[in-house]
Formats: sequence, structure tokens, C-alpha cells
Amino acid sequence: MSPARKLMASISNSLSMKHGLSLWCPHSSSLNRTHHSFSLPSGRSFQRRTYVVASSSFANQNREFVIVGGGNAAGYAARTFVEHGMADGRLCIVSKEAYAPYERPALTKAYLFPLEKKPARLPGFHTCVGSGGERQTPEWYKEKGIEMLYKDPVTNIDIEKQTLTTNSGKLLKYGSLIIATGCTASRFPEKIGGNLSGVHYIRDVADADSLISSLGKARKVVVVGGGYIGMEVAAAAVGWNLDTTIIFPENHLLQRLFTPSLARRYEELYQENGVKFSKGVSIKNLEASSDGRVTGVKLEDGSTIDADTVIIGIGAKPAVSSFERVGLNNTVGGIQVDGQFRTSIPGIFAIGDVAAFPLKMYDRVARVEHVDHARRSAQHCVKALLSSQTHTYDYLPYFYSRVFEYEGSPRKIWWQFFGDNVGETIEIGNFDPKIATFWIDSGKLKGVLLESGSPEEFELLPKLARSQPFVDKVKLQQASSVEEAMEIARTFLTD
Repeated sequence: MSPARKLMASISNSLSMKHGLSLWCPHSSSLNRTHHSFSLPSGRSFQRRTYVVASSSFANQNREFVIVGGGNAAGYAARTFVEHGMADGRLCIVSKEAYAPYERPALTKAYLFPLEKKPARLPGFHTCVGSGGERQTPEWYKEKGIEMLYKDPVTNIDIEKQTLTTNSGKLLKYGSLIIATGCTASRFPEKIGGNLSGVHYIRDVADADSLISSLGKARKVVVVGGGYIGMEVAAAAVGWNLDTTIIFPENHLLQRLFTPSLARRYEELYQENGVKFSKGVSIKNLEASSDGRVTGVKLEDGSTIDADTVIIGIGAKPAVSSFERVGLNNTVGGIQVDGQFRTSIPGIFAIGDVAAFPLKMYDRVARVEHVDHARRSAQHCVKALLSSQTHTYDYLPYFYSRVFEYEGSPRKIWWQFFGDNVGETIEIGNFDPKIATFWIDSGKLKGVLLESGSPEEFELLPKLARSQPFVDKVKLQQASSVEEAMEIARTFLTD
């Protein structure tokens, strides 16, 4: 198997976990440390460290609360600190980015539109506008008394001393630490052309700006990867009227969610927009000109697809390199946490993409790379840290995409999926424009995907997925339209 194909594979599984314990303590004028021993329910002794941290002016190295990572999760965590009156002079956010937290999904959607099609730009999509909240610009953080350290990622943690070291050499002592470092884009190895000029990965604004610069001069674009990133970037490339090809090793688009039938509908839609597909193939290497710029993608069968711009969208890896000592989950990746997002180290939490957490409703450990989870995990974690909240995080898996939304597009696409895609499927609708797919396992409705639904229908999806009602398959299969199928599904709900 080629190195590229190995990178394009992904795994998900479950693993039992050990719950960590932590304690937040109010601020004071100095940093003190005490130790308390107590017994866990199992009888095992556990030592809890209590910290009291100076925090009035950030004049010294002590910080009461530190969030490492400047993505969506950090922005929503900051808002929750503000809502509890615990941000002003108490909270520090350490980020590798040059920008205040923003709604990252925009980068592979509206941000990539050409100028004449009204692309998204900052400050328009700063957190928390994605959920209808206040736009948290850099000025917002200043007004709320939140210290922001931009372009200075954490490079080391000393758990015993409760200190962080940043790339610039800054030393920060924390009382409670929230790790929200998210993911980094999976890359092709340099030896097969992964770092050539004209090869792009997209994870932040700088990546998106670089890609836009290439799209403005491109003629032939190849998108590697048939998942969310590949679908969204290819749709954006169509808006530039570019020759666009999607390459992936699976048999159809978005294989981890779409059924073959559903994927075929979307693939036909992309082809109607001029996108070509090369499915079930392996990449040998990326080819380049004498000046080091990409010129094509060479496949294992010896054929080459010409390209002057290549976008690699083959997944992401949790950014945990500085925090391995905190405790990793080697099955799903990321940092192991409990239902309150506590790690095994007292006072340290992890949220968002980087957290391996117990997915309560399906009784398995999961790591979810999605903006909805980033928002909700941040809010749940901070509430648990600052208040008496003790209930376990109970997340309902949710995925969505929006493509071809630029001005002049003959058809804009927006679909949502809630639940678990297990069991057999029932597909209703002809995809012009509506379609619904229901997943049924042991008689229970486990998940629903809906394209072009009404607001009322979209509101019904999470209710169905969470309640998992028993359904009459025959009755559902006989529905003559998506509207009728959704109404039939509604009748299976119990009060």
C-alpha cells in the first residue's frame, strides 16, 4: 500500500476509560499549593492538588484559567466564562493563530468563493456567530478582560509545577487548564510531493488565503479526498469555473456516512456541475516541474491527472504533541477525558476535536471533529468547572454540509444528519431537491439524513435520533414523498 493511501485510511473504535478528578479554586493574591488525599469509590487513594492563583493584572506569570488553543472551542469556552462572571482578569487564551477564534467551517465553504460571489471574510465569522451568538472580535476579548496571546503556541507542559512554556519562551503558571488544541491537517509525505508549491492543506485562515491565491491563477484543480473537505472545496472550485477532479480510494463519496445510493445522487450532482471523479484509486506521487511546482497527480496504475493546484483533504490528526503526558487514547486518538471533560490529571481538561470522551447514548468512547461538538463540549466543560453541574455530557452526533451556495449557483445544497448510521436504510425522495435516508437497526430508528428540508423538518431530526423510536418499516417505505415520510416518522415519537 502506498504512503498516500495509508494516510487516507481512518479508524474509529471504543475503549474503556478512567475518570479523572479536578478542582477549581477562587483567585487570591499569591500562588499556594496544598495536597489532600481521599479515597475513590473503588477504595484506591487519590491525591488532589488545590491551587490559589494571582490574577488581577497579568503582571506576573500566574494565571487562574488558561485555555490552550484559539479555535472554536476556545471561543465558546471564553463566552461561558464571561457568562459566569469569571473571565475578567482571570482568563488567558494561548493561540498559535494570529486571529481571535472564528467559525472554522467557513474556511472550506464561503471563504473560498471568488470575489464576485461575495466570499466570507473576517471579522464576519468570528465566534460565536455560528450559533447565533455575539461576534467575539479581538476588541470583545479586551473589553471582557481576557488576555489573548496570539501566534505563540504552547511547546511544553510541566504537570508537577503546573506551568506552560510557549514558543516565544513565555512561562505561564495555571490554576486550571483547558486543552483545546484541535487538529492539524493530515499531510502527504515530502518524498511523494506533499510540500510542493501549489499543494494545499486547509485548516486556518492562512491556509485558505494561500489556496485562494492559487485558485485565482489555476486552470486544473485536483482535490484529493472524498470526505467533507473534498466535497466542499471541489464545490467552491466550481464557482471559479475551474477544471476540477476529485480523487479518493473508496468506492464512493463520504463512505463513512453516505450509502452507495445516496452517494450516487451527490456524485451525479457534482458531475452536472462539471466535476470529474477518479474513485477507488491509489496515488503514487505528485509530479512537479523543474521549478518545484506541482504539475499532476500520478496514480499507482501509471496514469497521471494534470493539475496546477492540488488540495489535500484526507483527514486530520489531533494536536497532542505537547500534551502526551496528560494521557492519550490510542484507539480513537486525542486526550482521554470523562463526562465532564476532566483528564486523569487534576485541574486539566480537554475539549473539542482533541477530546476522547464517553459518547453516552451509544456507550462508546469517541472523538468528534465537528463544530457542534466543539461548541457544546466547551460550554459543558466550563460549566462543570465553575458551577455545581455534575451531569455527564450527553452528545448527539450531528453532521451537516452546505455546498454550491455561491451567487449564481443553479442549486444550493444543505443537508443534515443526526444519530448513528447503523443497520439497514430506507431512502425516500428523488433528490430534486429533497431526499431523506433513515437508518433502522433492530426495529429502532437510529439516524436520519435530510436534504433540502423545511425548518420544521430539520428540527424533527434530533428528536428522532435521540429518542430512537420503534418504527413500522413497511409504512415508512410506502411514503410517496419526503414530506409524508417525515410526518410518518413523527408519529412514532412518544411524549
